[in-house]
This record gives sequence, structure tokens and C-alpha cells, in this order.
Amino acid sequence: MAINEPLGRKLRMGLVGGGRGSFIGRVHATAAILDNRAAVVAGALSSDPQRAKESAPDYDIADDRAYTSFTEMFEKEKARDDAIDFVSITTPNHMHFPVAKAAVEAGFHVICDKPMTFDLAQAEELLALVEQSNIVFAVTHNYTGYPLVRQAREMVQSGELGEIQAIRVHYIQGWLRSRLEKTDQKQASWRTDPSKSGAAGCFGDIGTHAFNLARYICGVLPESVSAHLKIFEEGRKLDDYGTAVIRFENGALGTVTASQISHGRENDLFIEVDGTKGAIAWRQEEPNVMVFRQNGQPHKLYTRDPNGPHINEAGRAACRLPAGHPEAFFEAFANVYRAAFDDMARLAGGESIERVQTVYPNVYDGTEGMYFIQQCVASSRENGAWLPLKHPKARP
Repeated sequence: MAINEPLGRKLRMGLVGGGRGSFIGRVHATAAILDNRAAVVAGALSSDPQRAKESAPDYDIADDRAYTSFTEMFEKEKARDDAIDFVSITTPNHMHFPVAKAAVEAGFHVICDKPMTFDLAQAEELLALVEQSNIVFAVTHNYTGYPLVRQAREMVQSGELGEIQAIRVHYIQGWLRSRLEKTDQKQASWRTDPSKSGAAGCFGDIGTHAFNLARYICGVLPESVSAHLKIFEEGRKLDDYGTAVIRFENGALGTVTASQISHGRENDLFIEVDGTKGAIAWRQEEPNVMVFRQNGQPHKLYTRDPNGPHINEAGRAACRLPAGHPEAFFEAFANVYRAAFDDMARLAGGESIERVQTVYPNVYDGTEGMYFIQQCVASSRENGAWLPLKHPKARP
């Protein structure tokens, strides 16, 4: 059994959401247990009480810990000697805030899917609660967990790319080219419903991932944004395509493009970063390679090789397998969990932890992501007007 010092045991996980038909709930559960440091022991798996109970065996959750609501779970778990240590929130967006708020108030650590809340006001309220607490709060912008993303981040921080001048990032999908939501397909239905998804569709779902990846790798603070969001599928209520231009405080320019209506595109998250000394490019669909370019030099292909001389400490620490054995989505997700587990163990041992500059995305990143959504939607409604983008609580 893997243990979390000084606990001397696995962390106990409570899952909210993830009932039958869920995609992201199973991903969270798999990532959490990948390193054998946690076990799923309780769950409120669906807003439908019957489905919640019926889904429990899928996670080996005992019947007496298969709850019909998150409020019931928190109340009953607090009374147990073997209570859960943390809560993973895998519901549609509109339920993130009430679950997270209740979990923080109950004293449970939280790992929340993105976007963190339904709107910015909820995010700011949640941030204030977390700042007053002694809990770990992670947001699963899981692409930050890829070894070569962490490699790139450290290369930027160490000055290998020089001053960052341009960032181009896109996230292109095609699965919503037709009105899939009209067929009652679960994932499409809630993502295109303003009452469940929030103010943005495509830009809230995947545009936030693109923006977060740029911020995570490059660290430069945004200053202002001009965005154009559009609904191309007639009758749809939320954007299915959009692009934003971002001015950064250091003078850099960035672009974020997100689409869910591009034929034949699957899950193409791609980022290029131009610095004064060099440039990098990384694609999520080919996550184990990264290109490094310098004028007058052959292009360098960095591979995910934990023993390679080209890999820095951040990239090496995120690897689990030898070179040539692909690591991807689940492992990256698990890296976010692993870093959060490290902080949970430190707190259990009476240590203090870093609250803002964490290797995993945190409540500050989640709040900044909600501000990004709000400002992009507002800019688009004003025909691309330039609006502020630096949130007062943005991670430096």
C-alpha cells in the first residue's frame, strides 16, 4: 500500500458526480488512484438518488457510503472516524460552486473540475473562503500535468527562451458540428445549456484550457483582451467558436482560438511560444514530443525521456515510464492529483504550504479562468472591445 507521510495510509476520496454515463468522473477516479495513494470510499454520484445508488458498485463504494446528495455525504462523513480526506467535484459547471463551498466549510480538501464555478462572483466568493481555510484546493486544468508542459514551463522560468513576446494557442474540436444536444447526448446537452454551462459554451469548456496553458507555461500576466465569440450552429444558445487577442503586461501578444465545429478535429490543443532566444511548440495529441527552435540552428525534438540530458527537473519529475512508452491524459491528470496529495500530506504533518505558486492549478487559477470567460463574453458583446484581463487575485 502506498502511504502519504505522515498519515501512514491512503487518502480517502469522496466523489461528487461521476454516475453512469459520466466521462470526467471516471477520469478523476482513475487519476486519483493511479499512484496508489488514494482510494474512492464514498460518493454522491448523481443528482438522481436511484442512479447515485446504482452507480456506487462501479467504484466499489460500499452501500452505506453511497449517498444520494453531497450534503448528506458531508454531514455523515464528518461524523465518521474514517471520514473522507478530500472531495473530487465532477459535476456539470452549475454545481461546482455549491459543492465546493460546502466541502470547504466542512473542512475537506477539494479537487474541482474546470471551469471552477458557474460565474465570476461565485469564484471570488469561493476564493475568499479558501483563503480563510486550511485546505488544499486544486483545479484540474489537467494539461498542466504533462511532462513536456512542465519542461516548457521551467525552460521559460530559467530564461532559456529569453523574453516572451508571442503566444499562440488553439483548442480545436469538431464534435459539436451538428446539434448533437438535440439527441439528448449527455455531454452535449449540459455543455450547450446556459443554465448549466454558464455564460460561454466552447470558450468556457475548452477556451479556458487554452488560456490556462498559456499562463501556466509562460507566467506573463495578461493586461487586456479583445474577443469575438460566435454561434455557427443555428439555434444553439452558446458559442461554438471564438478567438481572442490578449495583450500581456510585458508587451507580449497572445491569441486564443477555440472551436467545437471544425470537421475532423478531435482534441487538438496546441501552443507555440516565441521568445527572444528561442521558440517552443507542443501539441496535446502528440504529447510526448516538443519542438525547440532557434534561428540558424537545426530544430530540436525534445522527447519525454526521464533519463535524457535535455530533460529538466520539472519534466523528469512528471514522468512515470521510460522513454518510448507513451504517457498521456490519465498520467497528466494524475500528476495534478499527486501534487495536491503532497500538500495534503504536508498539512497533515503540521507543515505550512505554498498557497499561490503551486505546481498544480489552484483556486487563484480557477478565479482567473472565470474572469477570462466573463471578459471574453463581454468583449464579444461589445464587438471586440478591449477590456481588462488582469484579475486582482491572478497568480503572479
